[in-house]
Amino acid sequence: MTTGKQLFSTLADGKLTVEISETNYSDPTGNQVLVQMEAAPINPSDLALLTGAADLENAEYSNGKFVASMPEPFFSAQKGRHGTRLPVGNEGAGTVVAAGEGEAAQALLGQRVACVPGAAYSQYCVADANMCLPLGEISSEDGASAFVNPMTALGFAETARMEGHSAIVHSAAASNLGQMLVKICQEDDIALVNIVRKAEHVELLSNLGAKYIVNSSDEDFANQLREAIDSTGAYLGFDPIGGGKTVDSCFKAMEQVAVKKMDEYSRYGSNQEKKMYIYGRLDMGPTILTPAYGFGWTLSGWLLFPFLQKAGMETMGRMRQRVLNDLTSTFASSYKSKVNLEEMLTKEAVMDYRLMRTGEKYLVTPQG
Repeated sequence: MTTGKQLFSTLADGKLTVEISETNYSDPTGNQVLVQMEAAPINPSDLALLTGAADLENAEYSNGKFVASMPEPFFSAQKGRHGTRLPVGNEGAGTVVAAGEGEAAQALLGQRVACVPGAAYSQYCVADANMCLPLGEISSEDGASAFVNPMTALGFAETARMEGHSAIVHSAAASNLGQMLVKICQEDDIALVNIVRKAEHVELLSNLGAKYIVNSSDEDFANQLREAIDSTGAYLGFDPIGGGKTVDSCFKAMEQVAVKKMDEYSRYGSNQEKKMYIYGRLDMGPTILTPAYGFGWTLSGWLLFPFLQKAGMETMGRMRQRVLNDLTSTFASSYKSKVNLEEMLTKEAVMDYRLMRTGEKYLVTPQG
């Protein structure tokens, strides 16, 4: 039995409590491994449990803990987790210090690995050996973000191919994931329309070699977007924003481009299939859609693990190997700040990383 610190999140009685507790970790069995966690990123997907829509400005902060009010309708919407103490942290990296009797587990003993335990904000965690990526000489810091962003970005390219598309629209495109997608699409000969909101983001992606970049803050944004879609034939998009009008803007531009190519008018709009996937909630507000793009459109959600299940083990294995091969180049991540478990629960840190600003990701170092 191993003992160490672990972060937990509990939602009950209108309050979100996030705290560090001493935890006993069971000895691994079968193909399980016990990983001494050395680095774990704070991704937007982690914030659903870590902060959600809680009132963090007026929360009560103490050493290794904060308690914040969770407003409606967000409290009632999470009824399924009320009163349940949940671990947090999708991914990270560390050293395998114990292994079950399974062959895959034993092969990892003593190795540094990247893993996706769902409990990465912890000094130790139990992980499935088959979901661990041996890092070799790559450091835990470089390997900590080896799964969520790289596999998601690769998943977009795989989805495009599976659905017969040769071009993609991506919003909030200056993100760490967005920069990876720029490089992937260059390597895979997929045309990519990047939607950003600041001039410095345009410059950032231009320096990476991105060809089609549109700035949503510009007055002629709609025209920029139409021209980029017309040039690329991008009728498939991925949006991490969720709320607001980004999806609506994409559908409008796609339809306007498609209508111009029609030989005759149809009251139902174009026959061009248009599809947008929402894969995040940077904006917690409603997704606004307008009756401006006929009926040939589909809006769906995109989640990494269901995609991997659909894609199958062969595709997932190929994607994992590609990430490992290019972990310090195409799939490299950078961090604004490094914090230990206690520091990540201070007001200063919480208020900063919950904003999810471009290029300002935090890295948690559970061992201190």
